[in-house]
Amino acid sequence: MPLDKLLSKFRTLAEGIIAEEAPRVDQEARWPEKSMRLLQQERLTGLVVPQECGGWGQGLYALGQACEVIGQVSASTALCFGMHGVGAAVMAAKASPRQKKAFLEPIAQGLHLTTLALSEPGTGAHFYYPQTQLLAVSPDEFQLEGQKTFVTNGGHADSYVVSTVGVEPEAGFHQFSCAIVEKCAAGLDWGPAWNGIGMRGNSSRSLTLHQVTIPAWHLLGERGDQLWYIFQVVAPYFLTAMAGTYLGLAQAALDRVRHHLMQRHYSHSGLSLHQVPLLQHRLGTLWAKVERTRQLLYHAARQGDAQGAGAVMSLLAAKAEVAHCAVEVVNEAMTLAGGSAYREDSAFDVLLRDARAAHVMSPTTDLLYTWIGRALLDQPLLGD
Repeated sequence: MPLDKLLSKFRTLAEGIIAEEAPRVDQEARWPEKSMRLLQQERLTGLVVPQECGGWGQGLYALGQACEVIGQVSASTALCFGMHGVGAAVMAAKASPRQKKAFLEPIAQGLHLTTLALSEPGTGAHFYYPQTQLLAVSPDEFQLEGQKTFVTNGGHADSYVVSTVGVEPEAGFHQFSCAIVEKCAAGLDWGPAWNGIGMRGNSSRSLTLHQVTIPAWHLLGERGDQLWYIFQVVAPYFLTAMAGTYLGLAQAALDRVRHHLMQRHYSHSGLSLHQVPLLQHRLGTLWAKVERTRQLLYHAARQGDAQGAGAVMSLLAAKAEVAHCAVEVVNEAMTLAGGSAYREDSAFDVLLRDARAAHVMSPTTDLLYTWIGRALLDQPLLGD
């Protein structure tokens, strides 16, 4: 199916069930069950799964646009979908025939949800240095021990892409790896439900892995491949999904303030707000900010799909710039909408709370700009 038709399906669902469920997702900090299941039923959760596995065979450009479409009505749902997409892309990058059959084909059929489990307590934004241990207990099995934090779709996904570090003497210094842990694995202990001020529906929970045993064939790629996955797959897809989500949020704020200006008028003069030159100018600047940020993301995603030399730098910049765009556009839109925007139940309430997460969601905006600066100065990306 061509990308334009796929995106049309995303828009139909976004304007229907996803938008309908969005208020309860935020108010009750509820994982978007109906929306995610419908995305599965329509097989849209197979967006980035290779065609040979029954998926749509799309890449970064498609994922960014899909998250943008969903993010315009529910940033929480876009985040849940996006993290599934990143997890699926990681699985597909070096999938063995057995992994294709067990995971990618069910994902393509809408029967399996996945997600990432990378962040850990104590490592902050340095999610690429896991402390969760991977121990070979036999030629056929590994055992995992450790803790993860901020696991999106936590407790709802069917599998989790977990980052680990080898601990055997022969494993080598910092031999980081990625592995698939299924939800039914013994030894998984979930923390309390997520109750943030924003992004309240993403079920971003902590996870303790206590002597969790997995088959050896659940290892992704070879032992020690985690840093390859981080920079070749996780970072591009994660940055794109996040940027798309927050770009959708910024567009929602722009649309809402435009509607406000079109509908409101001064009672004493009858003059509509959309006729006020100053407001016209300020709305125009917001449109330009959103549009130029959108073009940066689309350019970066296309570069990434084409494996262009500057793709990683562009994607780093896209996520950072979208974070600024989302926060600034929501803030300015609320100012233009006046006092009515500051009601607890206003159209901007959720946008304000969700937008602020853009800067703190790892990689943080400061870390992204630091990485860009290091690359420009020929310094190692992962410096101290």
